[in-house]
Amino acid sequence: MEITIGVQHHPRELTLESDQPADEVVAAVQAAVEGRTSTLDLTDTRGRRVVVPAAALGYVEIGAETKGRVGFGQV
Repeated sequence: MEITIGVQHHPRELTLESDQPADEVVAAVQAAVEGRTSTLDLTDTRGRRVVVPAAALGYVEIGAETKGRVGFGQV
């Protein structure tokens, strides 16, 4: 799924593709926003970690979980 993170006082947003379940991402965002953790820590599909200070979070957009399609059929 695609995750977009808006960072305060920064003109560009961060976008990453992640295999983490949506519920896990939402729980990590809620923990950061509520102050239970000082950072939002996510891992993308290539194993790279993205760490954003919780105080700098502007917004987090979580895309729909989609399974890869197989074949060449028309939609």
